Amino acid sequence: MGSLRFGILTVSDSCFRGEAVDGSGEELKKFIETLKQVGTVYKRKCVPDEIPQIQTTLLEWTDVEDLDVILTTGGTGFSPRDVTPEATKPLLEKEAPGFLIAIITKSLEITKMAMLSRPVCGIRKKTLILNLPGSSKGSVESLEIIIDQLKHAVDLIRDNLHGVIHQHHQMRKKNIKSAIDPCNVAARDRKSQFPLIEVAKAQEIILQHCTSIKEEKISLRLALGHILAEDVYARDPLPPFRASVKDGYAVKVHDGMQLHLLTVIGDSTAGDDPQGLILTKDNCVRVSTGAPVPEGSNSVVQVENTELVEKSDDGREEKTIRLLVQPIVGQDIRRVGVDIAQNELVLRTGIRLGPAEVGVLASVGAYNVSVYNKPLIALLSTGNELQDPMQEILLPGKIRDSNKTTLQAIFREEGYETIDVGIARDSPDEVYQKLLEALDVADIVVTTGGVSMGERDFMKQVLTTDIGATIHFGSVLMKPGKPTKFATCTHNGRKKFIFGLPGNPVSATVTSILFVIPACRKLSGWANPIHTRIKAAVAETLPLDITRPEYHRGCVIWIEESSMPCAYSTGNQASSRLTSCTTANALVCLPQGSDLLSEISKGTFVDCIMLSHY
Repeated sequence: MGSLRFGILTVSDSCFRGEAVDGSGEELKKFIETLKQVGTVYKRKCVPDEIPQIQTTLLEWTDVEDLDVILTTGGTGFSPRDVTPEATKPLLEKEAPGFLIAIITKSLEITKMAMLSRPVCGIRKKTLILNLPGSSKGSVESLEIIIDQLKHAVDLIRDNLHGVIHQHHQMRKKNIKSAIDPCNVAARDRKSQFPLIEVAKAQEIILQHCTSIKEEKISLRLALGHILAEDVYARDPLPPFRASVKDGYAVKVHDGMQLHLLTVIGDSTAGDDPQGLILTKDNCVRVSTGAPVPEGSNSVVQVENTELVEKSDDGREEKTIRLLVQPIVGQDIRRVGVDIAQNELVLRTGIRLGPAEVGVLASVGAYNVSVYNKPLIALLSTGNELQDPMQEILLPGKIRDSNKTTLQAIFREEGYETIDVGIARDSPDEVYQKLLEALDVADIVVTTGGVSMGERDFMKQVLTTDIGATIHFGSVLMKPGKPTKFATCTHNGRKKFIFGLPGNPVSATVTSILFVIPACRKLSGWANPIHTRIKAAVAETLPLDITRPEYHRGCVIWIEESSMPCAYSTGNQASSRLTSCTTANALVCLPQGSDLLSEISKGTFVDCIMLSHY
């Protein structure tokens, strides 16, 4: 998880009455603010030494505000008014004595007075509550003793698997060493060791390996975007009763029926069960659209085809109506099961659950369904030059890591969750450590950078030598994205999929669309995981690359004067220029050029790969 959300609760009669300054609360706040990577003080309050006021604040901050850590300061001594432990302990669901042992043990080395403190510590909901001394010096010294373990404790409390595993990796990092010698620059490859293959072949290889599809049972409320892993049958017919199609009157049609007066004997609205209403040829029941029609009725006459003849004495109820049209048997009545019959097959295995499909599940009572699991993706950026984009000031020689944010958005739009495992510097040890961390938590690992021929590009070596992965391809005939790599390995008994994408932002974007998304879809149960292609006419003459086919970022639109779509370029197509993707809704597939074909003329039809869910 990110930085911790702290609450500081000062317990002091004198501070509450304004007779003393809240020194300990202020010093704790300053201490936390000096450690920005640890957390932020979100809540701060002062209350008197009264159990109800203390508990009210603790309950609000745990049960409503959902803070990560609450630090109380004051009220832990031996005097009659010191009741902070008594107020705290009944609220705890679990106790955490380890923090207290650490604080008291260390504090006793500083002063023997520490033995006069009675703090408690524990967990309520997802919040860690810790009682600290009331003195400014003692409270800060106590927090300083345990500050390094707070984040790990909160990760455990909140079941943040990635945070827990990351901490374990940090603890054992010094023992994880790569077998690659970073100083042996002369040993690097001068040319790619992988044969150059076409995009279609690379996609075929990926899909051949993505076979470990798993199923899970989930609530229909979570089913949107999943692929159904079972046939679904209707538990009940729809509608489950004879229902009126119109607002009007349920009547009993009989031979020789005339347009005569009918007595209104009751009503049936949506949700009603009109038991006890018996129709004869001389009466009727008022019905609403979707409402059950009573037994004995065989037709509904809409209200527009009637007139009111008589009201009740108070003028609020209808007593008698006249039919203005001759009713027909079966008119405006939906039969039981006319939409969906009981036990009818409504959705087949393999269908992608969109809004309509989820609605069908709800209508037939399929509140839990079997679907194919979606893979979890770990994102790892590599490079000494990268800086976290959340840092406001750009440091000298650095660039902001835009790849991870872009890829997170691409995968989120497709419905896949990601885990950020950070940035690995250009060191074999760090790349190895970060890869292990990613493999521990995710099904698919997507890295950016370090896959080309640079002297600090260690990804290929670490994958094969340290991880023991098999690289299935490492050079693709495409622009951008030529050095893209795809590998698999077995980690902790499970098959893992690794994509080494180029570091240039556009290259990473295009290759994630062409390679990672189809892999995710295949592992999620999609029968046709490759993006849809359509034909479109290029709206302008475009130059061709003589060395490779190009996946040109473009915008496909339909214009009124043309019966076919047109593909417009988004401008400068440099692989470092991410703005070329900002208005794109397609990748325009331009063929490889030659000495005889250096450009493609305006109006020429080309394939366009539609993005997003197309």
